[in-house]
Amino acid sequence: MDVTNGAQASLATTLADAGALGVVLPIAGVAVVAVLIGAFWWGMRKRDAELPPPRPDEQPHKPDHRSHIEEPDKHGSDRFPEDGRGLSPYELGDHGNEVIPPDVDPPQNR
Repeated sequence: MDVTNGAQASLATTLADAGALGVVLPIAGVAVVAVLIGAFWWGMRKRDAELPPPRPDEQPHKPDHRSHIEEPDKHGSDRFPEDGRGLSPYELGDHGNEVIPPDVDPPQNR
């Protein structure tokens, strides 16, 4: 059984027949490999020049008190129409951009 389909020429013969392409492709391949090796070497040099990560005793300490207090986010009214229908785009207005009313504290009994 002949699976060559009539192609008797080897790869070397094909590249030799290609002329300049047979010379340029291997040179370009070697150049690409050289650039990749150089980039890897340069990256390793830069990494070696960086400071090492801090040791556990050099880490910042947790403060004794809370430094950040999260409060619930206040938004404007997000009520839907009472009849259950959806709002059209022109009915939405500036939803989310309206002024947030100030909190009204309940009167305190003394």
